[in-house]
Order: sequence, then C-alpha cells, then structure tokens
Amino acid sequence: MDIWDELAGMKREGRACALATIVQAVGSTPQRAGAKMLVRADGSIAGTLGGGCIEEQVRQLALLAMEDRTTRTVPFDLTETESGLVCGGQLVVFIEPVLPDPGLVVLGAGHVGKAVADLAISCGFRVAVADDRAEYADPARIPGAKTAVNPFSDPLRGLPVGPDTGVVIATRGHAHDLESVAAVLRTPAGYIGLVGSRRKKAVLAGALTDAGFAPEDIARVTVPAGLPIGSVTPEEIAVSIMAQVISIRRNHEKHRSTPACGRALEADGAAEAAPPAR
Repeated sequence: MDIWDELAGMKREGRACALATIVQAVGSTPQRAGAKMLVRADGSIAGTLGGGCIEEQVRQLALLAMEDRTTRTVPFDLTETESGLVCGGQLVVFIEPVLPDPGLVVLGAGHVGKAVADLAISCGFRVAVADDRAEYADPARIPGAKTAVNPFSDPLRGLPVGPDTGVVIATRGHAHDLESVAAVLRTPAGYIGLVGSRRKKAVLAGALTDAGFAPEDIARVTVPAGLPIGSVTPEEIAVSIMAQVISIRRNHEKHRSTPACGRALEADGAAEAAPPAR
C-alpha cells in the first residue's frame, strides 16, 4: 500500500501514527532526501529510511512524538563512531506525529444532541451519535456522524471511547441519563458532560453513589455541561458545550500530564435546563 494511502486511512479510522522524512542528506547516505517512513502506534513501520540503527532510533523518537504530540528535527552523523555505520554522510530527519481528529460521542439524538453533533462535525470532530430510536439515530438526519441505535442501558455498544474522547449525554429522561452516565464512567473518556439543570447535581451524585461509584468517579461528570453563557435554544446550548469541550481539549494538549476530565458536580455549566424535547 502507498504510504500516503495508509496514512490517510489511519487518520480516517482514528489511529495515531508518525511520519518521518529525510529532509537533508549530505554525502554518502543509505537514502536520499524525501525518503519517508510511517511509524504506527504499535511500533510497526511502513516505508524505509535505509534500515539499521538510524531507523530504530527514528522509530523510538516517532513513538515519543505521538505521545507528546510534538514534532522533532533530528540530525544523524553516519560515522562508525556515532552510529555503527560507515556511510560517512549526514542526515536530518523530520518526525511529525499524525494524530486522529478528536472524537465526540453524543448519547441522545434529540434537538440538543443533534445540535451538538452538527456543531462538533463543523469543528473537525469525529462524531458518533447513539439513541434508542431508529428515526433519531438516522445517518440522513445527522450527515457526517456515525450513528448507532443502542438502548441506553448499553449506549456505547460499537462506539469505542478512549482518553481523548469526549462524551455528551443529552437523553430524553432522568433514567436514561443515569444509565448513560454509569456506562460512560466505566470508560476512560476525557470529558463527560450531562445536559440538564444544576438541580440534577445532587440527584445524580446520590444515585451514582448508591450504584457504587466513588467520589472521584462522580467528579468526572460535568453537570450541567457547557460554559455559562446564558444559552437557551438547542443551538446555543451546543455552542456552550462545544466551547467547553474545546477548551478542555486544548488545555489538555498543553499539559499532557494532567487528566482531561471535567470538574463535575461542582462546575457551573451551560443552561439551567435543557428544552423539554431533547
């Protein structure tokens, strides 16, 4: 497979990789400028920079680049003393992490859920939407999103959630909200936001405590989801939620050692209450 085709496919599938390119080659070198090697998150490679210890060093640096999300420009002196090679030339390799678009899962495809999904898609997120009603979780209704018809007792079926995934819960009832929150808390989701009122905080905290969740688990849930901008309509609520999701994501990228979780039942979020029909 062409290296560009594989890179595009991995990005489309939400898999991280890194692209290493020789940007300068002087003297005798195993590959010339422009040679490329793709490094996958599992350490496997496609393409070549000429093999040997240089390739292994680049592979290790590429894995670090994916982890800290930073580019690297690395010089190599191809002498026997420096590298075990006797080519005698010099190389400069540019390593660029290629990361998947951020992911967002929306549980509940009513008015608010659809508005959040539509806005997230326009912001470059990979979006999945789940609802227990087929007519709501319809691909034609939310173009660009992956849709799933799932019961709220198992809302994430077929929808992987990782540390870089945000989850917005906007179901049509308190019972579905609780089921969904409980399911999401069993994942490493980086953001968990529940659409609702401030009055829902205490009720949710009590129900989750009764269900066996620890205070630190409950603290991962932001209620109400979104920044307090006085939003009322589904579209305004979507703006407040996506602003919060983006803010947490960008802050997390700057401080990769800090977990990107919401400040739960203490945070003031978007609207006092969502519209009756979600």
